[in-house]
Amino acid sequence: MKLAEALITRADYQRRIEQLKMRIGNNVKVQEGEQPAENPNALLTELDDIMKELTSLIQRINRTNCSIQFDDVRTLADALAERDQLWEKRLILGKIAEQASVRADRYSRAEIKMISAVDVAAMQKQIDRLSKEFRELDTKIQGLNWSVDLL
Repeated sequence: MKLAEALITRADYQRRIEQLKMRIGNNVKVQEGEQPAENPNALLTELDDIMKELTSLIQRINRTNCSIQFDDVRTLADALAERDQLWEKRLILGKIAEQASVRADRYSRAEIKMISAVDVAAMQKQIDRLSKEFRELDTKIQGLNWSVDLL
């Protein structure tokens, strides 16, 4: 199995777990004398099985990410951490730029005028640079995911 296939399977397991949680919640209480639409104990058993499979799969993915060399200095796990931080910083700066760009209309000269404390144009250039770095790194990671076998 390729690493990319394992990641797809992991996402599928996570979706199934969320669905099972909802189904269990919908069937744990019924009116006296009624039967639940689905057996919550059977659903709990299915949930337990999928969670065990997911745990095993995540462990294998993590072992693979830590053992695969991404480039001369980084493992795949290092590149993933870097990619996640690029995205997080991009989101933070995007929120700041959005807040700094909001204009408050003044209805009279007596109202306090609000001005931006940051250079929004420069920040937007930084956001664009981070977005580009993220895309380039993510593309390399995705390509590697399809060429690496899961340990």
